[in-house]
Amino acid sequence: MNVAIWNPSLEAVSRDVIERIQLERLREVVHRVYNNNYHYRLKMKERGVKPEDIKTLKDIEKLPYTTKEDLRELYPFGASAVPLNHIAEIRASSGTTGKPTVTLYTMKDLENWSEVMARSLVAANIVKGDILLIAYNYHMFTGGFGFHYGALKVGITAIPAGVGFTQRQVMMIKDFGVTAITSVPNYAIRLAEVAFEMGVDPSKDTKVRKGMFGAAPWSESLRKRIEELWDMQAYDMYGLSELWGPGVAAECVYKHGLHVWEDHFVVEVVDPRTGDVLEPEEKGELVFTTLTKDAMPLIRYRTRDISRILDQKQCDCGRTHKKIDRIQGRTDDMFIINGVNIWPTAIQEVLLGEPLIAPHFQIVIDRENAMDKLIIQVESKTKLSEEDKKLLAKKLAYDLREVIMVSPIVEVVDPGTLPRFDGKPRYVIDKRVL
Repeated sequence: MNVAIWNPSLEAVSRDVIERIQLERLREVVHRVYNNNYHYRLKMKERGVKPEDIKTLKDIEKLPYTTKEDLRELYPFGASAVPLNHIAEIRASSGTTGKPTVTLYTMKDLENWSEVMARSLVAANIVKGDILLIAYNYHMFTGGFGFHYGALKVGITAIPAGVGFTQRQVMMIKDFGVTAITSVPNYAIRLAEVAFEMGVDPSKDTKVRKGMFGAAPWSESLRKRIEELWDMQAYDMYGLSELWGPGVAAECVYKHGLHVWEDHFVVEVVDPRTGDVLEPEEKGELVFTTLTKDAMPLIRYRTRDISRILDQKQCDCGRTHKKIDRIQGRTDDMFIINGVNIWPTAIQEVLLGEPLIAPHFQIVIDRENAMDKLIIQVESKTKLSEEDKKLLAKKLAYDLREVIMVSPIVEVVDPGTLPRFDGKPRYVIDKRVL
């Protein structure tokens, strides 16, 4: 298999070298936040820890956690570790649940972000000579700009398409000879759906053969659907705005976990309830410490994303950086039905394993006679008779019960019935809290 590495002098070095770089940078960043940020200095004093107490990588466990709530309280510039006149760029989350979380960048940050994005794109064999359609938002959201900066660094032709205007995007894919696309995973399905409506077969009438998708958890079944529709290789990307944006970790061509760029981040997995650090292969909440963020370093940031560190020393691609599993979901995405924890991705995996089903579904949670009720609406690929809908719904309900341990009500609806999303999908409607 053709394997390209953007920066082999750092991506394919020995574990000893990686850990030596990590420790040196960890000690430096802890000193810096202690001296330059009142919030971290106060939290470290409360825990009775000083910068000089960090002598090994294991000592990171002495440091306090940082949460999204901390960042909201520090809005807008309380998390900064540099003078405001050093800040080159400001981004922020949507703030739909309160104050937005702000991310600050110096020019050094923008260069480092471009570097990890370049590594991520090349890991997925998106390289110089490719034409990349970037179907992420280009405003305060980090996604579009992250891919754009990385593409420019590698020498990839970047098309800043943004989101929406899907017919226009299909036209650009054809007319510009696009070879790779990046977006939230469900938008790749939407693009294909609109292409077929326009008389364009994505697998035959376009040159798109590569894709990199992120910003929302997605299942292996959805990956297969995307790959079949486009005749492409689809790769996973991980990031979040607090850690620059996309580019924290990425799949390589072997698709067995996402490489975390460990010279820029220390990754841990903790029990989301207790905060206890877990061992490799144990599933929990991802925690990241930034090693090279200049404007806004983060110490042990709790992401709310659920994954695990894979116990694998080296990948067949030659990279030696640790890998994490694909994101299962978020601690705040999980919902509970009569005491049972359920992830939307588990439902997606079952539904898309059924060839008669289209990749569009909606989860509705309600309450009846003091008991939770789970209703799953899903589209069929083609219009079915009412009898066939009932038979398919019964089969899906059985398959789902075997996986999620709850008996759902499945409703099979006609093609084109359920809502489409250009951005992150909203799969779950919880009427218990409306």
